Amino acid sequence: MTNSGKRVSWVTGGGSGIGEAGAVSLAADGWTVVVSGRRKDALDAVVAKITASGGKAEAIPLDVSKSDDVTGVADRIVARHGRIDLLVNSAGLNVPKRSWADMELAGWDQLVEINLNGVLYCMRAVLPAMRAQKDGCIINVASWAGRHVSKMTGPAYTATKHAVLALTHSFNMDECVNGLRACCLSPGEVATPIMKLRPVVPSEEDQARMLQSDDLGRTIAFVAGMPPRVCINEILISPTWNRTFVQTPAHLG
Repeated sequence: MTNSGKRVSWVTGGGSGIGEAGAVSLAADGWTVVVSGRRKDALDAVVAKITASGGKAEAIPLDVSKSDDVTGVADRIVARHGRIDLLVNSAGLNVPKRSWADMELAGWDQLVEINLNGVLYCMRAVLPAMRAQKDGCIINVASWAGRHVSKMTGPAYTATKHAVLALTHSFNMDECVNGLRACCLSPGEVATPIMKLRPVVPSEEDQARMLQSDDLGRTIAFVAGMPPRVCINEILISPTWNRTFVQTPAHLG
């Protein structure tokens, strides 16, 4: 790294779940972390946790579906720190009505705006800084449903996560010549707050057997810590007790 070894990361969806875990793990590895999300109180709590452990972090609230706001946050980070070395696109959601029988266009639009458009907006916003540095890494948090079509996650979520996978690979095709690299991180079931939006919320026992946020935080830090010559194009990760393997879809919550 240039700039006296300073490493600056920007984590969206950083107020909870995978984004929070990623931010904490990155800070523990010495990264300066900027966390963004829609809930300022949650972001401030993450920053407090990181700084209490001796890490460097700050919060900038953001709705990633607003492209001008996304560009503004990226510009603020560069103005303050002089660079952006890592973007972690972790902002994402699902809706309770997720089958063809009950899906609503408003829900579809919301998922496309956050899960897909928001990812693109953030990637595009960091490009000028990363191209100028001739160095930069992007980690896009997709899903097991981005590789395997799942009835459980619904058509909108599944479609957006498949699109994120394609977006990540297309980025590497074009930007590898500029020294940039992107990884599509596709986890199976993770016990995060998004579980509460499921039509049937999994039991605490089932959630304990799922991937945990910290597992993904460690994975994010691993990818981010690889040397610039290494591009980890894709990671497909699941719980050992993978419910899509051991049960039929009818039993899945």
